[in-house]
Amino acid sequence: MEERGKYVALIGVGALLGSLSTLSILKLLYKRKDRKLAYMSIKEALETNGEFVKGSNFTSANESSTSYLDMLKDDIVSEHLTRNIQFFGLNSQQKVTASYVVVIGLGGVGSHAASMLLRSGVGRLLLVDFDQVSLSSLNRHAVATREDVGTSKAQCLKKHFSSIFPESHVTAKVLLYDASSEEEILSGNPDFVLDCIDNIDTKVSLLAACVRRGVRVLSATGAGARADPTRIRVADLRESTNDPLSRAVRHHLRRDHGIEGGIPVVFSLEKPKAKLLPFKGPSGDEEKPLDYQIVPGFRVRIIPVLGTIPAIFGQVMASYVLTQLAELQVQTEPVVNFDMHHYQVLHQRLIEHEELLYGTSMQVQVDVEEVRYIAKELWHGHSAKDESIKDFGRAMWRSVNDLMLVRWDQAKPASVSNLILLRFKEADEHESRTLEYIREKEPQFYRRVTSVLKKAEFDFGL
Repeated sequence: MEERGKYVALIGVGALLGSLSTLSILKLLYKRKDRKLAYMSIKEALETNGEFVKGSNFTSANESSTSYLDMLKDDIVSEHLTRNIQFFGLNSQQKVTASYVVVIGLGGVGSHAASMLLRSGVGRLLLVDFDQVSLSSLNRHAVATREDVGTSKAQCLKKHFSSIFPESHVTAKVLLYDASSEEEILSGNPDFVLDCIDNIDTKVSLLAACVRRGVRVLSATGAGARADPTRIRVADLRESTNDPLSRAVRHHLRRDHGIEGGIPVVFSLEKPKAKLLPFKGPSGDEEKPLDYQIVPGFRVRIIPVLGTIPAIFGQVMASYVLTQLAELQVQTEPVVNFDMHHYQVLHQRLIEHEELLYGTSMQVQVDVEEVRYIAKELWHGHSAKDESIKDFGRAMWRSVNDLMLVRWDQAKPASVSNLILLRFKEADEHESRTLEYIREKEPQFYRRVTSVLKKAEFDFGL
């Protein structure tokens, strides 16, 4: 009986404490009820009238609602963000709360990035995407449910965000980014822009606009067809490897806008495990994708995606932006690359060989960056004559001193799609023969080289 009495007493004490906790929470909620109603009415008025604050300098109407700069004085908000405050410190968290971030592209990557920015207290978010939620989106989207299928991704996020952190001012635009919408999307002095677009032309246009406007931007590269989360990195666009999207973006930025780098990107060192799948129409037969294209210039074929990887890309982006906004210094792990000296040697060797053989190097149409692509990604640091490649990593460069780049077709310029890597003796032999001779006498070698050079044409859109 004595034991039973102790047990009953413990239950009573637990119930009392639970009741007190519940009353405390209810007291906090009722305490801020009037403030929340006032805040919501101001927020609705702003949305109705289309008035927005510019960057971190909020209007007097917003300041009077204490929903932005003084947001952290609210009991519920401060408790919501207490772990962030403990991590960053109050002053740094205030910088996050007073910030304005634009997220463009709200699929598997962008939805997760936007969601974590919201949960971390970013005071103002602009969400931009022209697309709708589909059933196939649900394996990787941050918040979408089956009830959201058919609705715009931007409005879907805004709807769910209102119940997660209603204090944040969230604006949704069902809009395609292009030159005509640049001002509408990038005006207002955003503190950061997140590029989560998977279309090359649109991506390049956005990144160039951000550089031109002096707006900080973080870009996501390809997250599809990958499975290893340990190989995701943040680095300058110049350092991203094994990613066809970033390679193409790098090429177009340099060619069309004179931008060599200076843009941070999230990318994976892992090589993609699959390519774009063929498009199949309602009949099940493969059909022309362009017949079903909704927006010109956007692919309709799909690439296989393990939903965890784009989600991690988005979380990495959010983490990077939050630490930047809070001015917290984080030393990212350096990307291990081969020594650029190797590529410079190959480039210089090509120029000297062209001058010796043709009397000029005017037809050399590649720079050191493109030499790196040719040597590393096309030929893997080995002679094109090598049928099987076994050695990878730094060991593969032991033979670099014996290698050089030469034209495959001597009648064409030394371009990214017309250069092969050969040993010195092999180069002399190759240049003494015609392509017709090689096709006839070494058909397997001819087919292999032709296939590799077609890949270069595809990668660079030639």
